[in-house]
Amino acid sequence: MSAGGSTYDKGPVRLRRSQIPATTTDQRLLDERGSTDWVHEDPWRVMRIQAEFVEGFGSLAELGPAVCIFGSARIRPEEPAYAAAEEVARGLVASGYAVITGGGPGIMEAGNRGACESGGLSVGLGIELPFESGINEYVDLGINFRYFFVRKTMFLKYSQGYVFMPGGFGTLDELFEALTLVQTGKITRFPIVLMGTDFWAGLVDWLRETLLARGTISPRDLDLFCVTDSPAEAVAHIAAGIGPSSPIG
Repeated sequence: MSAGGSTYDKGPVRLRRSQIPATTTDQRLLDERGSTDWVHEDPWRVMRIQAEFVEGFGSLAELGPAVCIFGSARIRPEEPAYAAAEEVARGLVASGYAVITGGGPGIMEAGNRGACESGGLSVGLGIELPFESGINEYVDLGINFRYFFVRKTMFLKYSQGYVFMPGGFGTLDELFEALTLVQTGKITRFPIVLMGTDFWAGLVDWLRETLLARGTISPRDLDLFCVTDSPAEAVAHIAAGIGPSSPIG
């Protein structure tokens, strides 16, 4: 506090007049009688966010080459998309990749199951949600996140490509984020596969007939992804897109 008492330096922040606190930071820290509301305030959230980044980076740093499989948590084991996701995961493991999913049920479980039962590394990056049951039983390495944006960073940083099975808003969110980052050059050599021609046909037609027709994307943007029904073709596209500069196996 300045000599006149009208200025208060709180770390790097300078406060004056009504913004000057009645107590010091140390005083509030050591006063056990104080309110616990501070654990829900934004400055403390920054520490939680930092902790999630540190935990994610530390846990995944030695993962090696990996590919993410995305898709709906609502797909049941008896549906064809579940079996297709398992087969894609088995193919990725055979090609030397770990498999990363969101760690939940449905397509995520199928991807982890295919990887786990093939002897590969099965990774689940979960998210705290009120309507999902946590990390599925086929995950070997699981991390549960509070914040979507931290989880998204881990998906992108530790995978070399994405495979999108039929899914909902969350799957579309990851798809368009990946397309945007590739289109803008924020990530490079990042193959993207859409599995299920019937499921994705309407979206691809809309991209071509509306966005491309109106000039809001360029023709080459439609080459940023591959659409297929073949798990083998999906795996081959991923491997070809990553290229020889990325180690496999």
